[in-house]
Amino acid sequence: MKHILFFASLLFFFSCGDKKSSNEKFLLDSSGSINNVSVVVDNELWNGNIGETIRTVLTKPIYGLPQDEPTFTISQIPPAVFSGFVTKNRTVLKIEMNKDAGLKVLKDVYAKPQKVIVVSGKTKQEVIDLITQNEVKIITTFRNEEIAERQRQMSKSPHKFTSVKEKLGLTIQFPSIYNVAKEADNFFWFRKDITTGHSHLMIYELPFDALKRDDSTAIQIIKIRDSIGKAYFKGRLDETLGTDGNPISSFMVTEDAYAPFHGETILDNKPAFETKGLWELTNDFMGGPFINYTIEDKVNKRWIGIEGFIFSPSVEKRNYMLELEAIIKSVKMD
Repeated sequence: MKHILFFASLLFFFSCGDKKSSNEKFLLDSSGSINNVSVVVDNELWNGNIGETIRTVLTKPIYGLPQDEPTFTISQIPPAVFSGFVTKNRTVLKIEMNKDAGLKVLKDVYAKPQKVIVVSGKTKQEVIDLITQNEVKIITTFRNEEIAERQRQMSKSPHKFTSVKEKLGLTIQFPSIYNVAKEADNFFWFRKDITTGHSHLMIYELPFDALKRDDSTAIQIIKIRDSIGKAYFKGRLDETLGTDGNPISSFMVTEDAYAPFHGETILDNKPAFETKGLWELTNDFMGGPFINYTIEDKVNKRWIGIEGFIFSPSVEKRNYMLELEAIIKSVKMD
């Protein structure tokens, strides 16, 4: 009798455990290339004004690149075939008609990690208005998901440089494929070879009085990055003799023909200035996009500058720049 009660207790225990686990939602890992969004919408709507609105929002050219590149690459999927593997994309925009007007941001619906934005409406115009009114929210939601995914991918092979922490009192995550190009007391420059070019990351410290908050802040930041470019990033022709017999001076500067974007944001819970634009080499033909964050570190009475820039002619640069942004946004200060 004791044996029967013992096995009955075990059966009850495991059956309760099975019931608990069966109620938990099992999700497969999400998939998809970086910056690719699945758009679930009927073919008829896709070919009409709703589809046009979606394309206008999601494929808007990214500011700060030398050639037009869309914010996202999109793939339209009719609801009838949205099942199985195709539901596992990391970012999904879903249109639902004949429902109350609304926009919902859902997490890990079909896979993880995943963001699904559902836009619903009883009329086409309601859906169009919601997409247009929430353009920034839609783009920011998907972009943040892609930045987090790129950070997750890079964390699989982290760098081993301890001197950044030792000298600047901060941590920043980037993959071990980056090599040191230059290291000074308060300056680090890392480089990675990419298709037909190279990707660069610079980290440096500035005195607290090096930058002032006023109407000229954007100009001050450009002057600072140009001075750093002149000091550290020399062109291949620098100090060679020109046709006139005089030494050539070639170094990185901000391209003044393309007005840089300048805004304010928060990094590591600290105020920061964001600057995007194009760089070029004086007396040379090299150039490309850059993204610069200048972070106000009041506790340590200093500014931290972190910049990523690309040289990769004839190759799309969107995903390379997203990687650099993901690296910069991983910064943590003591």
